[in-house]
Amino acid sequence: MPNGVQQRLGPVEAPPPVMDLVTFYSQNLAVPARRDIDDRKVLAGKKQFYEMGCISCHTPKFVTLRGTPNKAQAFQLIWPYSDFLLHDMGPGLADGQAVGDATGSEWRTPPLWGIGLTGTVNGNMFFLHDGRARTLAEAILWHGGEGQKARDRFAAADAANRDALVKFLESL
Repeated sequence: MPNGVQQRLGPVEAPPPVMDLVTFYSQNLAVPARRDIDDRKVLAGKKQFYEMGCISCHTPKFVTLRGTPNKAQAFQLIWPYSDFLLHDMGPGLADGQAVGDATGSEWRTPPLWGIGLTGTVNGNMFFLHDGRARTLAEAILWHGGEGQKARDRFAAADAANRDALVKFLESL
């Protein structure tokens, strides 16, 4: 059907029994495994990621709550590389549109897990909220506002350290 609605199931594409299955699936879908975790360049890039201050917004790890409805998701160590908070990213990334609590220059820190598989999964290499960056290095260089210091450290780093940081991101 063009819009997915099946009248015998109701007036919406995903009536409650279907939505429950979709919700269960998405809640339990595993994050892609990291790659090349022992590679020297990846490890050097991880060091740069920390030293350049990327972790001030892209927080490496969290432990999930103990009291979750699904016990399989309780008290799990996860590595999203995000604080999931809104940050002012400066005028270069601003679109001027307030959405919910976010101003036109604020963005939620996206998780970086799986970012190294963007090309494989999406068939393209578009980064940032609007796809303007075509490489991970370009995405970093678009950071402003609260991300400006880390961006400046990345820009000032030598080519080997920039390449290592990108290699680390590609391992996520």
